[in-house]
Amino acid sequence: MNGFAWHGGRLGEARALYGGEEWIDLSTGISPIVWPGVERVAVDWRALPDSGDLAELEEAAAGHFGVDPAFVCTLPGSEMGLRLVGRLLDLPGRWLVPSYRTHGEIFDSGHPVSNGEKALGEAVALLLANPNNPDGRVLAPALLRQWLEALERAGGWLIVDEAYADAMPECSVMSDVQDGRRLILLRSFGKFFGLAGVRLGFLVGPRAIVERARRMMGEWPVSAAAIAFGREAYRDCDWMAETRLRLKDRAAGLDKVLATHGLEARGACPLFRLVEVEDGFALFDRLARAAILTRPFEDNPRWLRIGLPSDGWAQERIDRALGHG
Repeated sequence: MNGFAWHGGRLGEARALYGGEEWIDLSTGISPIVWPGVERVAVDWRALPDSGDLAELEEAAAGHFGVDPAFVCTLPGSEMGLRLVGRLLDLPGRWLVPSYRTHGEIFDSGHPVSNGEKALGEAVALLLANPNNPDGRVLAPALLRQWLEALERAGGWLIVDEAYADAMPECSVMSDVQDGRRLILLRSFGKFFGLAGVRLGFLVGPRAIVERARRMMGEWPVSAAAIAFGREAYRDCDWMAETRLRLKDRAAGLDKVLATHGLEARGACPLFRLVEVEDGFALFDRLARAAILTRPFEDNPRWLRIGLPSDGWAQERIDRALGHG
């Protein structure tokens, strides 16, 4: 089980272990609603990515984020941005737990904290995810602004991993990014648009930080396909607005199914739910035997994270598996 507890998306391993063909992969927090424009965007695979196209991507992303493009650096996935931050800031780290395992890997020194207040008053880099993974916790922007001000007074930085913020834009502190502020945000493209394989993300922060990050990433930070898909998707405002509503409806449907079987859904992020049971690995195994892949946690064996089903058929499969396991 250790591999399944490390991260989601190990569908091949699940098939090899449990058998079955028609699997439902709910082991990640990736949206099951895929941006449809990917089928109509043409990509020239023969040429190197064009710098003008990259600039257009950053303009489109910045327009969606509500910031100046000069504050945006394109990355091959937001995890790369997290690892860059550890090099850009010569500070010990504090990372708010529970959260991604990656958060504890990016700093040369530091330790986890269970409450962000414990990092205030120190010259440290405080890293957190908002909305958080795996518990779906959401911290109010007003609270994050208080933490930012306290960290700035002490010479520290606030780093917010907003990988899921496109599904909940009201929780973002993007409007606070500006020169002179000690705030860095990371954004993911693949989670909300359902295209994790594109490997596209962004670091958003003061221009001095962004310029250093761009130099570290080089002239071709992402593929031509990532540029083409991201540029068009971030311009598709109607689809994004409609998708947020659809995600909320599907999350509410999953909550009802879980409640029917005595499981209380935790978290506000509509792309996944966390449940706490007597034995999370036993529930993982029960669902896996019904060809449904979820995400257990080695450091908290009572937890199981369940991603959002793609449709009513998938939701019915979960219902049957929970009822007849």
